[in-house]
Amino acid sequence: MPHYRYEMKTPNGEVTTGTLSAESALAASQLLRAQGNVVQSLSPVGGNAAALGDKLKALNYSSGPNQRDILNFTTQLAVMVRAGISLRAALEGIAEQTENAKFKQLLFQIKQDVESGQPFSDALNKHPKLFGPLYVNMIRASEMSGQFSHMLERIAAYLAQQIETRRMVVGAMIYPVVIAVMAVGVSMFLLTFVLPKFAAVFEGKEAAMPKPTIILMTLSAFMQVWWWAVILGLILASLGVFFTAKTEKGGWWFDQLKLRVPIFNKMFKSLYISRSLHTMGELVNAGVPMLDTLAITGEISGNRLFTRLWKGVYNSVKQGKKITQPMYKGNLLPKPVVQMISAGEESGKLGEVLDEISTFYAKQLRETIKTVTSMIEPIMILIMGSIVGFIAMAIILPIFKLSTLVS
Repeated sequence: MPHYRYEMKTPNGEVTTGTLSAESALAASQLLRAQGNVVQSLSPVGGNAAALGDKLKALNYSSGPNQRDILNFTTQLAVMVRAGISLRAALEGIAEQTENAKFKQLLFQIKQDVESGQPFSDALNKHPKLFGPLYVNMIRASEMSGQFSHMLERIAAYLAQQIETRRMVVGAMIYPVVIAVMAVGVSMFLLTFVLPKFAAVFEGKEAAMPKPTIILMTLSAFMQVWWWAVILGLILASLGVFFTAKTEKGGWWFDQLKLRVPIFNKMFKSLYISRSLHTMGELVNAGVPMLDTLAITGEISGNRLFTRLWKGVYNSVKQGKKITQPMYKGNLLPKPVVQMISAGEESGKLGEVLDEISTFYAKQLRETIKTVTSMIEPIMILIMGSIVGFIAMAIILPIFKLSTLVS
């Protein structure tokens, strides 16, 4: 029979530890609580611990779960709980059919914590990288209100929208990057492989060549020798931009740039407003306290400028002021949005108003992404056409000029 190490608080308030034998962690927890004790921790020992250690070692060779795994887990859990299946049985059933090894072990750990008497929200809170503060606080609110399955459905809908929004934004950003890489690749191919074949034709006739051809031939000669340096420089520049964005100062600069650069600024602003107000609306409707709601909204807004805005709102509410007072001072939220939030706060329908505003901006974000994509396409085609056209002109012009001189 498995052995379990426990730490519990007795009815007299004393904290004691020890080991006991039981068929499962649930049975061990029930034995301890039957005597009026409060179980603080419960973990397997002996062979169970060794087996668990072997499983954890095996997990090092598998990738961790992603947001899609969390969405699938939440959706399945909502369906099973709504069907009347107990939380412990639902967690066990989902864990057994989960293909990701690390996520499977994590779910079994959560199930074990629930069996030991911990609230589901506390068990999730032990894994903050996967279950963030929004997830945990909404679950905690549902545990107090008794609307567990309904809250799981809301969380699943929220995660699905965030994943879809992220997919659209990343897709809009990847498109110009791919086109830019293709433009650089084509240019390097022409300079290193195509133009050298014309060098012999123009050799000794430099005086008759126009300036575009001279510039292009000089650049081609440089690329033939230093092509590796150019590629290395591009890689180092990309890494430099990446690591600079990870620093606090660089992150602020890039976050400001996102809201200022033409074409993309409207897309990013709609993204941050939609994400912030959608998060805030979900938490308000779930019954999460306002200060916790504002703190979580600031954490997941995705932009340091918006994080600073929500911290200002947090401090204002903490001092007993209205949530809209600091919103009027900045220009991140449009004035009509702030007025609607103020009206929702006054009428007691803040959650409904936030849902409506976030839905509007989510729709605007989709339309903006389509507009950005449609604008980027002709711009990138124009850039690539200009590059290829310049190269073609630099090759054809001297040929025409030489043929005129011969005739």
